[in-house]
Amino acid sequence: MTQKRPTPPVWRRRVGAQLVRYRGDMPAGDAARMMGWSSPRLSRVERGVYRVSADEVRILCAKYGVDDSAGIDEVARVAEERPGAGWWAPYVDYIGKEYLDFIQMEAKAKTIRIQHPVVIPGPLQSPGYVREMITRALTTVSAERAERLVQVRLARQEILTRGEEPVAVHALVPESAFHARFESGPSIMRDQLQRLLDVSERPNVRLQIVPLTAHPTFGATGAMTILSFRHPWTPVASVDNPMGGSHTEGPDEVAFLTAEFDAIAAIALPVQESRDLITTYSEGLHQK
Repeated sequence: MTQKRPTPPVWRRRVGAQLVRYRGDMPAGDAARMMGWSSPRLSRVERGVYRVSADEVRILCAKYGVDDSAGIDEVARVAEERPGAGWWAPYVDYIGKEYLDFIQMEAKAKTIRIQHPVVIPGPLQSPGYVREMITRALTTVSAERAERLVQVRLARQEILTRGEEPVAVHALVPESAFHARFESGPSIMRDQLQRLLDVSERPNVRLQIVPLTAHPTFGATGAMTILSFRHPWTPVASVDNPMGGSHTEGPDEVAFLTAEFDAIAAIALPVQESRDLITTYSEGLHQK
């Protein structure tokens, strides 16, 4: 039986895709000959199957006549990175490929726009809320895997507080999520609301509440995340699903989801009104 080859790491694939964009209209065969490579080798580099060095990135771009020194430097830098060097390395056996791809892209994002129509978005969840969402999920997982998934979601939140270039987050949170009731008691939501208030004070976070009065068509297409990166990487749009989501760099798809996000943001409460509403809910829970 033929063994299925593992999918190349997502950033190696992104390096290859950027090299394809830099190659432009030049035939692949011509590009390979210029490098002294075979056509299969160039193909594997562009698909991320083969690693390419920083020097090779620079030589390729010089032969392509690329006039983008900042972009070339960035692609060369990422080409040299070891794909398994992130905090997620101990968890790769517990998460699916699509989720791992998303985590690695999220970790490099410059801006993140995130919207969920039902629950508090993952980067803003409190530890207790994270545990409720994962351990009470409809899909059955072992206690060990559930605990690992909790750790992964909490570890992802370092993007908000990392010392160098914390990501700029624009989050749209449904007011309906504040009405959730948990068997563990009201402390779960009380802590979650405080988490939202704390996070919303960060200068890199813009948090808006989508009110109960909003027409249900806003957000009806499901949860989405739009990631943008430093030059020259193209934006990525991700749509949630139980298996880790699906991601696209297609400009038409990214533009469509960006327009969806902007439309929802336009009817969401302004930032200060959102904070005031969260405070009102929090005070109500503290009185119980």
